[in-house]
Amino acid sequence: MKFFIITLGCKVNQYESQGILEKLYAANCTKSDSIKCADVIIINSCTVTAESDKKVKKLLHKIRKMNRSAIIVLVGCMPQAFPKKTVSIEADIILGNSNKNDILKYISDFIKSKNKIIAINDIEKYSKFEDLKITNFNERTRAFLKIEDGCNRFCSYCIIPYARGRVRSKPIEEILLETQNLVKNGYKEIVLVGINLSAYGIDLSLNLCDAIETICSVNGVKRVRLGSLEPEYMDEKVIKRLSRQQKLCPQFHLSLQSGCDETLRRMSRHYNSEDYFKIVKNLRSSFRNAAITTDVMVGFAGESDEEFEKSLSFVKKVGFSKVHVFSYSVREGTRAATFKNQVKSCVKKMRSKIMINETKKDRIEFLKSQVGTIEPVLYESHSKNGVFEGYTPNYTPIKLISNLDLCSQIIPTEITEAKSDYCVGRIVGQFNLKQT
Repeated sequence: MKFFIITLGCKVNQYESQGILEKLYAANCTKSDSIKCADVIIINSCTVTAESDKKVKKLLHKIRKMNRSAIIVLVGCMPQAFPKKTVSIEADIILGNSNKNDILKYISDFIKSKNKIIAINDIEKYSKFEDLKITNFNERTRAFLKIEDGCNRFCSYCIIPYARGRVRSKPIEEILLETQNLVKNGYKEIVLVGINLSAYGIDLSLNLCDAIETICSVNGVKRVRLGSLEPEYMDEKVIKRLSRQQKLCPQFHLSLQSGCDETLRRMSRHYNSEDYFKIVKNLRSSFRNAAITTDVMVGFAGESDEEFEKSLSFVKKVGFSKVHVFSYSVREGTRAATFKNQVKSCVKKMRSKIMINETKKDRIEFLKSQVGTIEPVLYESHSKNGVFEGYTPNYTPIKLISNLDLCSQIIPTEITEAKSDYCVGRIVGQFNLKQT
C-alpha cells in the first residue's frame, strides 16, 4: 500500500505526521512520490482560523479530482473542533485528535466495508497523552519532539482548546527514550513542541524544567530549543532553573498577542504588559545574547486607535528579535466571535502594515548586533551554488559559501555582515570535512 501525507499547521502536527509515517513504514507500507500514485492520502488538518478550514475543504476536493480511487483520510484539529460538520466532508475516513495512533486499523476497516468512517472522541474528556513516537524527523537536521498536548486557557479568540482538549503531558521516561532514539539517528538539536508547551507537567506534578533537564542529560544532544511559549508559567524561579542548562538555546518565542492591557483582558490572556516585560527582562539577564521573538495580533474585536498605539508602543519598547504580525479573524465557536465593535478589514490591514514596518526595524537592529560575534552554527542545508544555511543558538540565520560539506555540522562561525533577514558568516578554525 502506497501512502501520501499532507501536513497543515503547526509543529505539533508535523511531529504527529511523522509518527503516522513511522507507523505506516512499520506495517510495510511505502511512501508515494505523488498524490496521483497513492493508495491512501492522509491530510493532517489545522483549524486555527476559518481560512484554515476553507483550505482543507479545497484541498480535499482537489485530491479527489486528482485520484478518484484513493482512500482519503482526514485527521486532526478540523474534524475534532467541528464534529457535526464532518458528515458532508469529502473524505472516506475522518478521525479526531485522539485516533491517529489507530489509523491503520481504520484504513483496514474501510477496505473491508467500503463504508465511510467517522471516529471522533470527546477530546475534552480525554486524559491520556496519545502514544505516538518518532525515531526520525523528515530527513532534517533538527527533530521536533512533542511533549505536551492540550490547553486549559480558553483565550476568547481561540478554538484550539476545543480541538485539542485539556493539558496532557508525555511521561519523563518516554521523553528520555525518544530522545535517545533520535540521537542514535544523528539528530544534534531537539526542538520541544506542544500546544501549550509552558504548561508541561501540570498534570504530572512536574514542570517544563524537568523535561528540559532530562533531554539535556542525554549524551549526543548538542542543543535543546523550545517551541512557542505562553508567559503564564515563565516566572523568575523557572527562568533561573532553565539558565543552568548549557545546552538550552537562548531563543524564546514568547507569545504576546497585544501590548495593550485592555485588549489583553478582552482576549482573556493571563498576564498584562508589565508581567510580560518582567519576563523578558529576566530572560535577557539570565541568558547571554538571548533572542526574544513573538506573535502580535492587530485588529482584535474592540481594538481602538488608542489601544493599537499602546500595543505598538509596547512592542517597540521590548525590541523583539523578530515578530510575526497577523490580523484577527473571527473564529466560529469562540466567545470573541460574538463581541461587538469588530474592526473593519481596511483598518486591520493598515494597522498590520504599520506594525510590520516598525518590527522590521527591530529585526534589522538585532541582526546588526550579532555582527562581530563568534557563534556555533548548526548548518542544515545548502544550494547548488555552494551557499550553506544554518542557525546560531539564538536562531540567527547564517549564510556562507564553502566548498566543504557543512551539513549537519556545528561549526564556529564569525558573523561578518547583517542583511535584511539573515547574517553572513565565515568559518573560524580548521576542520576535517569532506568537500562538496
